[in-house]
Amino acid sequence: MTVALGILAGGQGRRMGGADKALLTLGDGRAALDHLLDRLTPWPGPVVLNANGDPARFARWDLPVVADSLTEPDGDPAGPLAGLLAVLEWVRAGHPDVSAVVTVPVDTPLVPRDLRDRLAAARADAGADIACAASGGRVHHATALWPVALAPALRTALADEGLRAVRAWTGRHRVAQAPWAVEPVDPFLSLNTPDDLDRARRLTPSPV
Repeated sequence: MTVALGILAGGQGRRMGGADKALLTLGDGRAALDHLLDRLTPWPGPVVLNANGDPARFARWDLPVVADSLTEPDGDPAGPLAGLLAVLEWVRAGHPDVSAVVTVPVDTPLVPRDLRDRLAAARADAGADIACAASGGRVHHATALWPVALAPALRTALADEGLRAVRAWTGRHRVAQAPWAVEPVDPFLSLNTPDDLDRARRLTPSPV
């Protein structure tokens, strides 16, 4: 099974003062996106970055960048499901040999290196449609393995039903969970607040 990687970087970072989370630097001076890619690449399939705004800011990573195709009526992003849809439709249009996508929010720079394999194993073992990562008793619904074939149904849910919550979308399908330990550190630490960023910086100290 060929699986694509979709990095979700379309959020507005409101709790971080509107910062572009992909470009936030950690303790070693490198961007969050650098850390995430170090952990997940080389990836055995296509890799795409979902981000809104000027794609030129990601030029040095030499990745295809796809923006949300659906937005709110006021033009604001429609949330992570819109990013998932953009990734699924990009894969569906250009990579017919790819049957599934793993999505990862860009603000989880410590993501586990075995993410793809453990999500795939959890889905296969449970005979599920989707597999989500979990840690510390929490399910990380946006860090998941999705069938590309869900794209048309997701577009309908977003455009016609107004669905926005990832949890509501996964709740319509058979979902497996792949759990990870949170010691010595939760691999799904998310850069949601300045305190989270400070913690991530302490975990990624400068080598000097």
